[in-house]
Amino acid sequence: MQIRSIIFSAVCSVLLLAAISSCKKVLDVEPKDVLDEENMYRNVFDADAAVIGVYGKFMGLAEQYVVLNELRGDLATVTTNADVNLQQLETHRVQEGNPYANPKPFYEVILNCNDVLHNFDIMLRDRKLKVEEYNMRYADIATLRCWLYLQLGIHFGKVPYVTNELADIASLEAVSSMPRIEFSELIDSLTKQMEALPYTQPYASSASLVTAVDGYATNKFFINKQMMAGQLYLWKGDYRKAAVAFKSVMETGGTGDLNTNRIAEGSKADNNDLAVGYVRYREWDENMLVDNNSQGWRSIFARSEDKLFGYEWIWYLPFNENFKPVDPFISLFSNRGGSYLLKPSQYAIDKWNSQVQKNDFTYDARGKIFSWRMLNDQPVIMKYLYNYLDEKSFIPTNLFKKNGKWFLYRAASLHLDFAEAANRDAHQSLAYALLNQGLTTIPNRITNEGNPYNFDARKSDNPKIIGDWCTNAGIRKRANLYSPAVTGDSTLFIEDQVVSEAGLELAYEGRRWSDLVRIALRRNDPAFLADKIYNKLVAENNPAAVEVRARLMKKENWYLPFKF
Repeated sequence: MQIRSIIFSAVCSVLLLAAISSCKKVLDVEPKDVLDEENMYRNVFDADAAVIGVYGKFMGLAEQYVVLNELRGDLATVTTNADVNLQQLETHRVQEGNPYANPKPFYEVILNCNDVLHNFDIMLRDRKLKVEEYNMRYADIATLRCWLYLQLGIHFGKVPYVTNELADIASLEAVSSMPRIEFSELIDSLTKQMEALPYTQPYASSASLVTAVDGYATNKFFINKQMMAGQLYLWKGDYRKAAVAFKSVMETGGTGDLNTNRIAEGSKADNNDLAVGYVRYREWDENMLVDNNSQGWRSIFARSEDKLFGYEWIWYLPFNENFKPVDPFISLFSNRGGSYLLKPSQYAIDKWNSQVQKNDFTYDARGKIFSWRMLNDQPVIMKYLYNYLDEKSFIPTNLFKKNGKWFLYRAASLHLDFAEAANRDAHQSLAYALLNQGLTTIPNRITNEGNPYNFDARKSDNPKIIGDWCTNAGIRKRANLYSPAVTGDSTLFIEDQVVSEAGLELAYEGRRWSDLVRIALRRNDPAFLADKIYNKLVAENNPAAVEVRARLMKKENWYLPFKF
């Protein structure tokens, strides 16, 4: 039963450390690399160990996930250090044997999920898990499996959909020859899976998997189920259901919580915020931009896991130098202590530099200051490097101390997704406000458009009113940018702005290719995707630009060859 043993032999980075600290009973197993089957799945702590094992294996996908979703898109490009495999991805000419285009690592995690879910069913039947213990853990792993399958569908199109337990490692190889289902059918199946979950909320605070250790809050390690449901509804075109799911995440803190999963304006007094801001009364001095690891927009990626970090981040996983897997992003992006394989595309740089800040600086600081900057006269993607490089000199403090994070989902992603759904569900004004200057720009600062489109952004002293959304700033207001004027078809314009703003705000966080594919499929417009890749390659003086555009005008060429 080697598949089963993988779960327990996987080295799980800080997740394992957290679980051990949370409950010593996790260690109540024989000190072997592989456990006998009769000594597995005995109680809730064994169930926790299985969950941790799956996430430990999942962390091994971080590099492949980011490379596929960013390099295949328009915001990242290869450096002269990149090998042929990365070059193939950039020009969409992937050959068999390219390790980044191998679906096998995803299926390894999926088969782990299948095995764990099968055994959770047995534990519930044998009363080794209480119903509430089973529901939370089963729903978590089932949701993670849906995320994995969605990624496979995005990149490979038709894929085998396997949900049953496969008992031996040979079955993994058999997956490659199993029947494959169309991407649309896969979305339908995943949606049904999510709708059938026995539990849809985050782990209860009393759950043994929820703890804090060495500054890490483990509740952010696990996938958010409503977020995943919303993603699937977006792909399916059920926009109201998508908005309902996303709104539930936006209101995670309940009535009276003005901060959790929200987009707030900067604090002009002390800059203790997550906004693009300048030292008070020095806003017209470009050198007074707040640029450090504990204040302002940069700190979204650099700050410790404090209160503000918790307001923004919904799902992330930490890398720790004392545990495997090793942070892959330092090697991928850094030209100081790394291999420097990918960099920002000139097309992306031009997009950031075409924005205008409210102090009339003609660039988006989220770009050339925070998401990337020049080091050694080379453009370097920075989001993943702030915990590795010195805060001021940007030289590694210790070449071997490679701490970092895998950024998976945050409040800005959530608001952009909600805006995309609301826009397509005929709530364009609301979507525009969330994208730009916030809900306080809506007439009377309140919407009465029915669930999930009711927002109360009122604030007054007489009568005393503090609406739950009174601090909402909007994505571009937090970035200190002006709003674009709506032209032409408002639905298409706002949808274009969603995609554009996602590029400016979320670049290199692993969602670009999926955004381009989803919108191109929705519009039945291959040029929406092909033109952006063409423009990137033209800006890089890549001679393959015309050929690549022609290839991408055929939808079947959006997908990678399915080869283990």
